[in-house]
Amino acid sequence: MKLSEFKFDLPPGLLALYPAENRDESRLMVVHKKDGTIEHRVFKDIIEYFDDGDAMVINDTKVFPARLYGNKEKTGAKIEVFLLRELNSEMLLWDVLVDPARKIRVGNKLYFGDGDLVAEVIDNTTSRGRTIRFLYDGTSEDFYKTIDALGETPLPKYIKRKAEPEDRDRYQTIYAKHTGAVAAPTAGLHFTQQVLKRLEIKGVDITPITLHIGLGTFRPVDVEDLTKHKMDSENFRVGQETVDIVNQALDNKKRVCAVGTTSMRALESSVSASNRLKANEGWTDKFIFPPYDFKICNALISNFHMPESTLFMMACAFGGYDLIMQAYETAIKEKYRFYSYGDAMLIV
Repeated sequence: MKLSEFKFDLPPGLLALYPAENRDESRLMVVHKKDGTIEHRVFKDIIEYFDDGDAMVINDTKVFPARLYGNKEKTGAKIEVFLLRELNSEMLLWDVLVDPARKIRVGNKLYFGDGDLVAEVIDNTTSRGRTIRFLYDGTSEDFYKTIDALGETPLPKYIKRKAEPEDRDRYQTIYAKHTGAVAAPTAGLHFTQQVLKRLEIKGVDITPITLHIGLGTFRPVDVEDLTKHKMDSENFRVGQETVDIVNQALDNKKRVCAVGTTSMRALESSVSASNRLKANEGWTDKFIFPPYDFKICNALISNFHMPESTLFMMACAFGGYDLIMQAYETAIKEKYRFYSYGDAMLIV
């Protein structure tokens, strides 16, 4: 398929700047693949679609405050440094994006806070990319506490406002555990302890994978021929306990639901020769777009994504291109809220 087939007009007012007041009271569109019907519900109704023996796979990655504001030595020029990923924990080497890039050169020292943190630029990677080394004498734990204190919640640039204190909590799933993401697995933002508990009472097995989301999730596709697009690699882990739960559900012909496109990518990157899930960890650059034969999941929870995004393409691959295009048309007409802080869709 071509990039232009994933275009649609999204009215700017539908892009959610803030989350719903209560996580589980965002709207939920339920799309039925079998007969093409669409239902309009509230997220906490999701428990009605799952039963004893079903498996629900969540992404337990944890977002860290990856956006740092500081100053350049000598000139004092203001700079923004976005931490992408740690390259070497002992040497405190990081891959980052810098802004304004033209002012930040190899050899420059960068200061954050009142000199609480100093970094040196040691390499150029891309036009805006740099490798930096933090000059820090304390323990690893203290270093991360300093980042936590100085950093800002990395709201995506599409959300045109400054991060606020509430975003620390709301741009994080309630089950976030393993630090390493620079963006939240947004389908998981709708879950509350009550929803999880009610699913467990019904006998649904909720089981984690970890996929640390990088900025590549938001990277625009700039080639018309989708086979020529390369996804950024993201680090992930699928553990044996999750493998056992998912494969048992598959063997019993139960529902296996990926909570979010990131969970789906990790699962589809871990398929055995017999089309069952296998334990796996490493890096995945898997790009899923129509047509695609999903091996593991028969249900997907997802937010409403931006036009021409790889996330929207995966939703179309899973639900069927025509049906999901129709669902998005309906979502715009019914004024569903889009993007990270927006409403949810369940495809079954």
